[in-house]
Amino acid sequence: MAEMYTQADKNRLRWRSRRGLLELDLVFELFLEHDFDRLSAAELDVYQDLLMLPDIDLLELVDGKTDTTDMRLAPILAQLRHWQVVKKQ
Repeated sequence: MAEMYTQADKNRLRWRSRRGLLELDLVFELFLEHDFDRLSAAELDVYQDLLMLPDIDLLELVDGKTDTTDMRLAPILAQLRHWQVVKKQ
């Protein structure tokens, strides 16, 4: 069941979106600006799970170098990959 997210919870997720790799920070910055506030509680649950991944693994997923076996992550990864492409243009 999807957790209810307060503004404080969302702020914590925004803070946790800051990563140790500049490449990820740039992608997350665009994602947070354009997509984050439209996520449902269930999508925020998935996003929170995604943020648990190590930076290198997350970068490989966002770059499309690896794919996830967790299909729950696929929609959020698609959004992040979109911003990865936009960032490169």
